Amino acid sequence: MHTASDISQASHQEFALSHRPLTLEEARVLAVLVEKQHTVPDSYPLSLNALTLGCNQKTAREPVMQLSEADVLQAINGLKELSLVNEVSGSRVVRFDHNAARGLGVPSQSVALLTMLMLRGPQTSAELRLHTERLHRFADVSSVEGFLEELADKQPPRVVKLPRGPGERENRLTHLLFCEAQIPVATSFAHGVTSSAR
Repeated sequence: MHTASDISQASHQEFALSHRPLTLEEARVLAVLVEKQHTVPDSYPLSLNALTLGCNQKTAREPVMQLSEADVLQAINGLKELSLVNEVSGSRVVRFDHNAARGLGVPSQSVALLTMLMLRGPQTSAELRLHTERLHRFADVSSVEGFLEELADKQPPRVVKLPRGPGERENRLTHLLFCEAQIPVATSFAHGVTSSAR
């Protein structure tokens, strides 16, 4: 039986072998690229300006951020090092696309779920099904939970359940792609053992 701190520690130890944890800015940039690929395909790959606007969008974002183009470029450079973002040539304007599925080693359905967790913060399975509709249409909540379990069972794990807050009927989930200090207090996916990420 693993606690969330066990999962978090193992995640960061193994993730660091091939990937370091993402910064908040890198997670936002990567998630926006995935989102906009599906929601505005005619504008994808994205220019730096469009990507910055997407990062600073005030709707469907948690937290709302105010990044400069320099901040976004720094995040892009970090994501390039992880083979998660590419610079696309052949246009008058430099554009960027993502390589999330291959870079993270997960299918497109899982990329959709991770994207919404990076964009909107912790959510329930039902909320994820609703919010991912434009990225991937899951047949039902059980289908969402199946992919979430696969993400939780990966080595290192990619998602973890959070303990229920006051008045909450369902557990919310968060991703484990951030640096350790940015991961909320969590529970193990299967057993619900609560512990603080250290």
